[in-house]
Amino acid sequence: MTPDRFDTTGHDATMWAVVTTGNGGYEMLDYRQVPVPEPGPGEVLLEVLAAGVNNTEINTSLGWYSSDVTESTGGSLIVQDDDAEQKPDGGWNETTPFPFIQGTDCCGRVVTAGPGVEAAITGKRVLVRACMRPQGYGTMENIWMASDFDGAFAQYVRVPASEVFTVDCDWSDAELATIPCAYATSENMLQRTGCKAGDHVLVTGASGGVGSATVQLAKRRDASVTALCSASKADQVSTLGADQVLARNDDVVAYLGENSVDLVVDNVAGPGFPQMLKILKRGGRYTSSGAIAGPVVELDMRDMYLKDITLVGCTAWDEPVFPDLISYIERGEIRPLLAKTYPLKQIATAQRDFMKKEHVGNFVLMPPRDG
Repeated sequence: MTPDRFDTTGHDATMWAVVTTGNGGYEMLDYRQVPVPEPGPGEVLLEVLAAGVNNTEINTSLGWYSSDVTESTGGSLIVQDDDAEQKPDGGWNETTPFPFIQGTDCCGRVVTAGPGVEAAITGKRVLVRACMRPQGYGTMENIWMASDFDGAFAQYVRVPASEVFTVDCDWSDAELATIPCAYATSENMLQRTGCKAGDHVLVTGASGGVGSATVQLAKRRDASVTALCSASKADQVSTLGADQVLARNDDVVAYLGENSVDLVVDNVAGPGFPQMLKILKRGGRYTSSGAIAGPVVELDMRDMYLKDITLVGCTAWDEPVFPDLISYIERGEIRPLLAKTYPLKQIATAQRDFMKKEHVGNFVLMPPRDG
């Protein structure tokens, strides 16, 4: 069951939330009071303890997912703060459901169990599986919290009870909020491509949320990892376990050689894409769930078919991904990369800082607490 979008009538209790009112810059982020949602059958109401910041919210508000956008993530729109025409296909749906509450990454505490939900879950600290497969895992059809219905940039959020996972660890709320989108996206790519011990894995954008998660998750599989990032962040990426770190503008073919890599995990794309296929071995795998340097790339089909390369696109999270992540956290096999926290009302500052790309890891927003 999918929660409906919020409305502004019918409830007495209110909460603070950031409502994204349309395509555009930071002026479209409206911090205001809205009704507290009520959980329906099969749903729970969460108090949001912390909510992560990532590219998804920025791209959606800008309309970057529209097919007529060819520039890099963020681009001039987010820098200039100019009004932008709403894109007819600007979201992960045919249209983005403005106005709505964004926030894909959620660490929360269950405060109310709706009809049909076991009351024992009340009071538990949980992470939300933001990518949901309501038609089952036999199809790739999926919906996303904060894209298809209201998300975690608020004091409270309601979600299907099937999509919350209790977690037993000593991490802070903010540390847990760094996990859902970045780590599940990474784990999904590694599972689908069969990343295993002994693989040589190249990770682009290794200082970002997904990239830094991938370095950790590939190393826990005993893969050998080459990371690409800006030179100023090389030392920090090395501490995550990367076996070698190259500057993002380095000629990777010259450094690594053709036919040297088993798996490329590339959420950068853009002009560097052709080199990614050159360095792959015969039978190598390339996977992506993003394109921060630009979605339109140059592909020499001969590099793909003559080398029997497999290209794996990843958006929908597969069933084992999120439970596996929870187990990695509880066994201490991964660690959070919390760069900075901000009060929820400072979301524009957080997103501006995020787009500077001067950090390693994740930014997190902290909603005000009742009382």
